[in-house]
Order: sequence, then structure tokens, then C-alpha cells
Amino acid sequence: MIEVHDLVQAAARDAARWDRDGLPDEMIKLAGRNGLLGADRPASFGGAELDARELGRLAATLGHACTSLRSLVTVHGMVAAAVDRWGTAAQRELWLPRLTSGEVIAALAATEAGAGTELSAVAMAFEPVGADFLVSGTKLWVTFGQRADIYLVLGRAPGGLCAALVDRDRPGVGVEPAESGLGLRGARLATVRFDRVRIPANQLIAPPGFGLSHVIGTALDHGRYTVAWGGVGLARACLGDAAAHAATRVQGGAALAEHQLIRATLGRCWADVEGAQALCERAADARIAGSPEALIATIAAKYAAAGVAASVSERAVQILGAAGCAPDSRIGRFYRDAKVMQIIEGAQEVAEVTMGEHVMRGARS
Repeated sequence: MIEVHDLVQAAARDAARWDRDGLPDEMIKLAGRNGLLGADRPASFGGAELDARELGRLAATLGHACTSLRSLVTVHGMVAAAVDRWGTAAQRELWLPRLTSGEVIAALAATEAGAGTELSAVAMAFEPVGADFLVSGTKLWVTFGQRADIYLVLGRAPGGLCAALVDRDRPGVGVEPAESGLGLRGARLATVRFDRVRIPANQLIAPPGFGLSHVIGTALDHGRYTVAWGGVGLARACLGDAAAHAATRVQGGAALAEHQLIRATLGRCWADVEGAQALCERAADARIAGSPEALIATIAAKYAAAGVAASVSERAVQILGAAGCAPDSRIGRFYRDAKVMQIIEGAQEVAEVTMGEHVMRGARS
């Protein structure tokens, strides 16, 4: 059973502190105890077996409360989804119960200095040595990398790009906190260095050659979906705070909401949020139905929701004025977080190209 009340209450009280100091371990443990870390995994492995719509609404609820908390559920779920989809029976039996319970916290280690949007350019090396691999390289901006017990690492082996689970406690793994100057400050980002880290071959998820297209592809698709719904939750929170401020803030003898320009701004925000949610619902329908359109529907939902999160949070800051720029302002925090959401799990420009290609395929058919 999923229980979010305590986490949402804690976020309402402490999210500003988390933004400064990072999401604390006790909240990560609470997320595990309350079922969030196995939300959509099978019940046979300890998961809550939520369908796509239920998972989306969970992400929206968390996004409404705290982006860093939603990011924990996103990145942990990305790794669990990849293991569930592409792991062997033995790997699923070993790892999924530990992931769904929160006994093991997972992070995705894919980005490098020369490989961000274009992950096929990764330089991380997987060198075969007998029945093992030696993993060498550096990964950047690893969400919850400071806290993770295991990393799903994308690298290059003689047979092609591959993905493997690498335990944090193996000799040669080094973790350095990475300051997030813009958003997701509570997500405990890290730079993770791998210096000839020896792992057994049975920790590869799928054979070399399938690491990016299949394993990491599944993780990114899962991430885009929860980021999309989280963006809707964030935007709704900003809209609600802006409307509440406009109703009570008196300027020139009248509430801000009495000004036509403010009401028009709130109306645009509302229409934008409703449109983004409709695309998220469409993506949920496609995923539940197992439709081949699910992938592009998810990309469209993430594109729209991230854009709406950015625009609505920006307008909300404008309406709140100095209050929206205060150090512990929820609106200000969401404004910073929303910009990051336009970059992670596929930048807006990449999504536009992908959607344009989808349009042209339809035009040729």
C-alpha cells in the first residue's frame, strides 16, 4: 500500500531546508517503508503494482509537494524499471525485492562530460577480465548519487554499449558531492568516479550492444513519464499559490485579482496546466493499453509538462513579486526546479525533433 500523507506533510514543513541541505536519510527510508520506491513494480517482488495512471498521479502529488522528493521516486524507479524489463530471472529475484523495499537505493549513472544529450558518446569503459569486467570512468550529475547504494552505469564494452549494476562499496568507487546551483538542490547530486572497479559479468543488465537502446532507454522512458506528471503537480502548486496571493494581496486599494491582467495571466496558466495534464492522461492510456504510441505520447507529455512547469512558475514568481524571490519561497524553488525539468531525461529541443519526425512519418504513411 502506498502512503504519502506523512511525506507530503513533511515536505510542507521542511522542503525549504531540504533544498539547502539535501533530502535527509530519514525521508528516504520513510519513502521505502511507505511503498513509494516500489510503486509500479510487481507485487511478487514487494511492489505496489500501480498502473501507469496511478503512478502518474503519485508523481503529481509528490511534484506538488517537493521536486527533490519526486526525483527520488523517479530515479529509483528508473533503475527498477530497467532491471524488471531487461534483467534475467536471477537478477530480478536478487535485486527487485531490495529495490522495492528501499533496502537498496539506486541511482542512474549515465551522463559524462562529453555525453549528455548524446549518451552514445560515453567514454566509460567496461574492460573484460576473465568472467568479470573492470569499470573505469567518471559520471556527472548523478541524482541521489551521494546516497545510492548501487548505480546503473552506462559504458562501452568490446561488444557495444552496455549497462551494469555497480555496488557503491566496491573498491575503486569514489563519490563526491556535486552542488546544484540552479534546481533540484535537495536531490543530493554527485560526481561518481570508477577506477578499475571489478564487477562480475552477471551484473550486466542485458548483453553488450543493448545497454543504451534497451536498458537505459527503458529507464529514460520511465523517467520522462514521472517527470511529466511531476511537472503538472509543480505547475498546479504554483498556480494555487499565485491565485491565493492575488486574492489577498492589496495594491492601490484593490486586491491583485481585481486587475484584469492578473486574471488573464491566471487563466492562461490554468489552461496550460489542464492541457499538460491531458497529455499526461493520454500517455497513461497508451501505456496501460500497451500501445506502440506510448513512447511518443510520453515524450509529448514530458515536453508539454516541463514547459508548463517553467512558464507557470515564472508567472507565479512575477505575481508574487518580492515574496516569490524570498530565500525559502516555494514558488522560487519550483521556478528553479522547473528549468532543470526542461533539460533532464531529454532536453526540450530533442523532444521537438523527435515529435517532428513522428509527424513526418505520419505524413508519409
